[in-house]
Amino acid sequence: MLLGFIQIAIVLALLVAITPLLGGYMARVFLGQRTFLDPVITPLERLIYALSGVRQSSMTGWQYIRAIIFSNLIMGGFVFLVFMFQGILPLNPTGLNAPSWDLALHTAISFVTNTNQQHYSGETTYSYFSQMLALGFLMFISAGTGIAVAIAFIRGLTGRDLGNFYVDLTQSITRILLPISLVGAVVLLAAGIPETLAGPATAQTLEGATQYIARGPVAHFEIIKELGENGGGFFGINSAHPFENPNNFTNLLETVIMMAIPASLIYTYGVIAGNTKQAWLLFWMVFVIFVALIAVAAIGEYQGNPIVNSILGTNAPNLEGKEVRFGAFLTALWAVATTGTMCGAVNGMHDSLMPNGGMVTMFNMFLQIVWGGQGTGTAYLFIFLILTVFLTGLMVGRTPEFLGRKIEKGEIVFASVILLVHPIMILIPGAIVMAFPETLSGISNPGFHGYSQVIYEYASAAANNGSGFEGLGDGSVWWNLSTSVALIAGRYLPLIALLLLAEGMAHKQPVPETTGTLRTDTGMFTGITAGVILILGALTFLPVFALGPIAEAFQIARIASGAA
Repeated sequence: MLLGFIQIAIVLALLVAITPLLGGYMARVFLGQRTFLDPVITPLERLIYALSGVRQSSMTGWQYIRAIIFSNLIMGGFVFLVFMFQGILPLNPTGLNAPSWDLALHTAISFVTNTNQQHYSGETTYSYFSQMLALGFLMFISAGTGIAVAIAFIRGLTGRDLGNFYVDLTQSITRILLPISLVGAVVLLAAGIPETLAGPATAQTLEGATQYIARGPVAHFEIIKELGENGGGFFGINSAHPFENPNNFTNLLETVIMMAIPASLIYTYGVIAGNTKQAWLLFWMVFVIFVALIAVAAIGEYQGNPIVNSILGTNAPNLEGKEVRFGAFLTALWAVATTGTMCGAVNGMHDSLMPNGGMVTMFNMFLQIVWGGQGTGTAYLFIFLILTVFLTGLMVGRTPEFLGRKIEKGEIVFASVILLVHPIMILIPGAIVMAFPETLSGISNPGFHGYSQVIYEYASAAANNGSGFEGLGDGSVWWNLSTSVALIAGRYLPLIALLLLAEGMAHKQPVPETTGTLRTDTGMFTGITAGVILILGALTFLPVFALGPIAEAFQIARIASGAA
């Protein structure tokens, strides 16, 4: 147990060390300050702008929104066509045909929204061309879009123009995602992850049978999968596969890298706003929640299943659904990190987590701020800050202010939209499925756990996470189309509201600070913010927890006591 906590502590220490370095670098990039990559990247960006004809002038909120939607629509449509013509395109050594139209549509939407929810097994469904050039392309674009929105939102909050989407997207890729991915891919390749265009390897088993071992250009795919919080695996079992995550070193690197950008963006805000004190307070608030959730999940997996323990006559870790090279602790850490960051990659099957682990993963996707989606998690964190300012302002009878600008009706309406879209896109379709469980659900484990399977799938789609309990038969037309609706609504409706809110804040006249101004960079205010976050999350989804993991935990305890 001690060794497991030491491994977790190492990951957390690396995250704390990386945050000011990467966060400060990203702030310099988007403030237009000089960085060490300028001699190489600046000429490349000038060429991109010249060839594309991009105007670098600042956009209004609606111009920024239209640029996101139109560009994402075109790129998503292109990838959908690649899937449908996969059978005649190159780099298809196993001769895979096109998937069904509904699966191709779901996959294209899933990857363009930075979700990467997979209702397929990668090595048997999509060719190297589809995975490397179509899905890999969207991994950079979708992650860059999230970063661009976060930066535009921060600019608006601090009274600046929103900026230009195409410039922000280009800089997100050329100065952040691509350089780190190039270095990371080489490191992963050296650590044992394959990178080849050759077809499956052939091996003779001890029994004399022929076995075909899938492989492919995995290393470069894996690094952007984690760095961009994409999460879509090259292979069906994702980062539990030894070709995606072969050893403890790659597991450490991939765990840290998936949290690096969302955690660092909090510090980036502090630099741009000129208030790193508030940034650190917010960072430590999220960090404490994150550590608490890790402890809940890790202890639950270490204690194991009471039913199994009663049969064994001793306590044993829950290793069902785990890779033995990682064990219970590192699987629990990964599960909390991947659902906290909206990455969605898995190194073990979440369907096998104990109820408290399953509850933690769903709780992360319900909140979306620990550490949250690529860029959007930082923005959602400030939505909670704005709500906290509003609530505390009501308590003292003063017009709430944030960063020297008044919080009024418009800001609260947009904040409410952002927070309400999420439960609507989870609870309503979840209720429809549970009303027709035999025809729609695909539940593999009836009862309380089956309910969690359904809610988890929609939470994963609406939060743009992409992971799944993996016990659900989600390859049907119903699941492909219904989760596609949740993917689109969960991605674009909040982005629209975020950008319009930011534009409204940018146009407000600054209010001079007085002795009555509520300071938001104090420990007390940060603590109140944490309370608001946890209370809203708990109250919104408490019935889900009661009908799912909490009821399942009581059921397991009752069966275990009877077996004993």
